[in-house]
Amino acid sequence: MTGLITKIEEIVRERFANDSTGHDWWHIDRVRKNALRLASAESADPEVTELAALLHDIADHKFHGGDLSVGPATAKALLDELGCEQHIISQVVTIVTEVSFKGAGVETAVSSKEAACVQDADRLDAIGAIGVARAFAYGGKNDRLLYHPDHKPTLHADFHSYYNDKGHTINHFYEKLLLLKDRMQTASGKAEAESRHQFMKQFLDEFYREWG
Repeated sequence: MTGLITKIEEIVRERFANDSTGHDWWHIDRVRKNALRLASAESADPEVTELAALLHDIADHKFHGGDLSVGPATAKALLDELGCEQHIISQVVTIVTEVSFKGAGVETAVSSKEAACVQDADRLDAIGAIGVARAFAYGGKNDRLLYHPDHKPTLHADFHSYYNDKGHTINHFYEKLLLLKDRMQTASGKAEAESRHQFMKQFLDEFYREWG
């Protein structure tokens, strides 16, 4: 398994080395490290957790026309090609399927401890100081306004409306980032999310103060 993980890491590192949307190799590496930390606390399988963390963004729907099937399919094809055991492939593909946030009104339940660890690790990287930086990196790359005081946030009831919303970056805090603290799956994830959540609130307070 160690050799497989090393090979996947090499492939993912090369593929995402030059990403400028906040979904680069270092994001994936942080998610991997946090997922392993959570896996230790939750007694989850570390190897399945690490593989899924490395592959969680292998073909993110945001960059594939909102197609939620591309990521799991790409992960499966890569693991098949590398000769991974089918029962491990099945677990990893399920985690990749379950990890993404799909809108304020969309439940994102997980089916295993490993999935909980990867989902929480991915969400931790979306909040706090790094989360703020990533939000604006993604917004800038996708031609989104920094802020528009007349355009209010929407709590999307379904994935289609969430994916198709092209609102300004500050709205994204209310439509996703500030919601993540209460959607953590693990005790360790919830604890870490608290301080990151408070940082985002402080950032927004200062943003509005300066804006006004």
